[in-house]
Amino acid sequence: MSRTTPPRPFDVTTLFPQLAPLARPATRLHPRPGSPSPHDSSVGGPLLWPADEPWPYCEGPHEWDGLNRAPALEDVRLERRIMADAESRAQGRSPEYTSEELAILDRIKSSHTWPEGPVPLLPIAQLYARDVPLLPTPVRGQGHGRADLLQVLWCPFDHPRWAAPETALFWRSAAQVTDVLTTPPEPPAVQFDGYVPEPCLLSPEQITEYPLSIELSERLRGLLGDWDTWQSAPFALDSSYAEEPDLFYDEELSRAPGWKVGGWTTWGAMDPFPTFCSVCDTEMDPLLTVAWTEWGSEEEHTWVPYEDRHHIKPNQCQLAQSSPAKVMPPQRHGHAALRLPGGPGRPSPHGPAPVTFLSDPPRPLRPGVHRHGPQTAHHPGQGRPGTQPPEAGLPRRPSAVLRPGRLPRAPCGRVRDQPAEASSGRGHSLRQGRSPL
Repeated sequence: MSRTTPPRPFDVTTLFPQLAPLARPATRLHPRPGSPSPHDSSVGGPLLWPADEPWPYCEGPHEWDGLNRAPALEDVRLERRIMADAESRAQGRSPEYTSEELAILDRIKSSHTWPEGPVPLLPIAQLYARDVPLLPTPVRGQGHGRADLLQVLWCPFDHPRWAAPETALFWRSAAQVTDVLTTPPEPPAVQFDGYVPEPCLLSPEQITEYPLSIELSERLRGLLGDWDTWQSAPFALDSSYAEEPDLFYDEELSRAPGWKVGGWTTWGAMDPFPTFCSVCDTEMDPLLTVAWTEWGSEEEHTWVPYEDRHHIKPNQCQLAQSSPAKVMPPQRHGHAALRLPGGPGRPSPHGPAPVTFLSDPPRPLRPGVHRHGPQTAHHPGQGRPGTQPPEAGLPRRPSAVLRPGRLPRAPCGRVRDQPAEASSGRGHSLRQGRSPL
């Protein structure tokens, strides 16, 4: 089923033409539970992985934090099946569990299977360029053809540097994979069930996004915050926004929630700060956003596709519908973004060589893996679209207390870490706010 985002109330560039140079294309992925094959674009599905290529492992360290249980991967899936069955039987009422189901859930709750040794990486997303036109299609080198497939995996454990999963990206030419690995290794356990994506098929949709107001110049933020300016909009703005009309822009006109390729970032407790390619010093833009929900707060409900609007009910939680992939990234605001210098879909100024391919991997990941931290990945830069006038430019804001200085550099075409925000969840000093799926 295709999905369509309702149009925005009006074209914001008609009221604020300074935003026009900052428009970016984005592809909303709209993951929904399904049974993807290796030949499908998917979230949490099987990968088109060559049978003769070693599966990537993470060497760790994977040290128990002394607080959180590490459920077995098979137990995470079993628990989800039990909960889904109970919800199905309830038909809108509070779910009730059988005695057998309760016994299984109690056993899962008390289990502790922290792994020893290297951990196989877990597939997060597989994207074919035919489905996501914004993906770059770099040339892999002489005789290897053009890459048309991006595969993203991560280690489902927090790592000391950022308290978040270590992540790996692979670019491939799908036509060159003739013998597919059918039973890849899986991690024996995961630190949090929110690090295990539910298999989902995708319904990619192209949209246009603009940066959040916090990323704009002071002058443009002032214009967005001027209620009088909004009175000339071809749309009757609710008077509840009179004190802060820029919130209407952020919520309704700027960027979409959910999984997406390209577009703009949703920033949380940390101020926006730029990250740069280590070779060309090009500022990096989002490649892939991994999201906790497709729509979350009531303010985001205008972004719910037409095909899903029947799930929206006042004063009720629709967690199963709004979080179909069941992934909880290590972010307070429920998202993490992989990045490229200059953004996806544009050719590299460095030529075909410096991209993330399967060669010369840094440790501690095993051969065949490229490593980066929880939020940022990099590809040779392509520059921002269009020329930005000074009043619309993205300022390089002064450092904030919660924000470190420039990040450690990494080889161009590899990946580099961006620190995760303090996040919340069960039983952990930084994770008390995490609710069970």
